[in-house]
Amino acid sequence: MDNIKRKAQHLPYHYDDPKLIGDQTQYLDLVYQFNQLRPSQTAEKEALLHKMFAEVGPQTHIEAPFHANWGGHDVHLGAHVYCNFNMTMVDDAPIYIGDDCMFGPNVVIATSGHPVLPVLRKHGYVYNFPVTIGNNVWVGAGVQILPGVTIGENTVIGAGSVVTHDIPANVVAFGSPCKVARPIGDKDKEYYFKNHRLDVSD
Repeated sequence: MDNIKRKAQHLPYHYDDPKLIGDQTQYLDLVYQFNQLRPSQTAEKEALLHKMFAEVGPQTHIEAPFHANWGGHDVHLGAHVYCNFNMTMVDDAPIYIGDDCMFGPNVVIATSGHPVLPVLRKHGYVYNFPVTIGNNVWVGAGVQILPGVTIGENTVIGAGSVVTHDIPANVVAFGSPCKVARPIGDKDKEYYFKNHRLDVSD
């Protein structure tokens, strides 16, 4: 089985196969162009996003600098997505992000990893599994989301978390490894941060 087929089946494969590398440099050039634009060049930024990503919904915004080793070529972004500074996507496999998601600075979404067995790393093996993030998810600063993870809708991932396994919908989760702390519920209708009371409802 060649490396293209092995990658498609999420099996360990050689990442440096010329048949796999393809147009990667062209995708990286688009990321470079995006990161050189001025903040005021909003039309140019939006046009580049549509060239870079597989899919981009309306009113989606990414702060520069942005990093992706395939330039976002296999990343699907919903509507009203906001990515703060230094978002990094290791996008060797698809990344699906729903509508109304927010990402703090220095977030990493990685679809790629390397086998633990030393001889396989020495011989250049890598594997990929897709990442899926539901609608209206808030991912705090410095979070790392690892290959194969799914995060359910409305969930909050606390800053600095390392997400190694699936996280369900409608919960607050944090830690390393990230674990569910509590459901989102009545308390969140009354307080927005610690003991600070809400004065809005929608």
